[in-house]
Amino acid sequence: MDILIQARGLTKAFGSHGAPTLAVDCLNLQVRAGEVYGLVGPDGAGKTTTIRLLCGALKATQGEAFIGTHRMDREPERGRELIGYLPQRFSLYEELTVLENLRFFAEVRGISSHDWLPRSREILDFVGLGAFTTRRAAQLSGGMKQKLGLAAALIHRPRILLLDEPTSGVDPVTRQDFWQLIIRLVAEEGVTVLISTPYMDEAARCSRLGFMRQGQILQEGTPEVLRASLQGRVLELRGHPLAPLRLAAAADPQVEDVRTFGDRLHLRITSKAAGQPAAIKGLAFRLYRASQQACGTIDSLKLVNPQLEDVFMALLDGQKHAAEPKSEGVSGSRG
Repeated sequence: MDILIQARGLTKAFGSHGAPTLAVDCLNLQVRAGEVYGLVGPDGAGKTTTIRLLCGALKATQGEAFIGTHRMDREPERGRELIGYLPQRFSLYEELTVLENLRFFAEVRGISSHDWLPRSREILDFVGLGAFTTRRAAQLSGGMKQKLGLAAALIHRPRILLLDEPTSGVDPVTRQDFWQLIIRLVAEEGVTVLISTPYMDEAARCSRLGFMRQGQILQEGTPEVLRASLQGRVLELRGHPLAPLRLAAAADPQVEDVRTFGDRLHLRITSKAAGQPAAIKGLAFRLYRASQQACGTIDSLKLVNPQLEDVFMALLDGQKHAAEPKSEGVSGSRG
């Protein structure tokens, strides 16, 4: 299968005086034709900078970025012909109508006057804006503006879509609609998608994921493979009050991490305790005693399938522990 997006040792440092800030740190990435690859991570992880390096909007400090066979520091224009790019803040011309906006972006892309109108109508129908061609962009809702941004990115029939947190700040229904459009684009037009998102429910829709932090991809794989890495190590605890149960679980030697998921807790147990019924039974007993002391109750404690958020937090914890300085023993005797 063709590799359409590739990064090799991609690095971007900001600041020329003193110690520079590494926004992207020696990143390696491959996205194959037909994939929906998700860059997942918190704000400041380097997702936006990575996408801007890939599309040629930023110049890399070190490393190489390829779009198709085109190296972006040598053939940026050839590479951009293959790309549709939707940044976090898509700039519309608010005084222009929906159709006039698309005409502008079509002409910027060099699409002939003979071709831009049928393509515009086709793509506006696809994104659900076919009935709004004469509406001014300033009068569109946030979700409709994002759909118009997607239409502008698709106007020249790109092979690759780079989408930088496209559903940030829109309502849940619009998020669902947007993802249905992405899935249809992959299925019907064979588009390859690289999308950044902070949302784990969106990450689960991707073919493959790369979990990012501090400019690096900590781990990548399909959602299924990533979740399997914690199989047998996540317990769901339901009870009340949750606060003392959380404290008791966090202090237990068999629990590595505790996270609140709505009205319940997710406990990540140690790899030693995983698969050991006696260890889990002992943990349950200790939590039961803690709930009694808090005049509370435990409704249930059971193994559940890990969520992507569980996996990501485990990766962050592993990176944090690896970065902590280890204490060194002192050998020899004093004379």
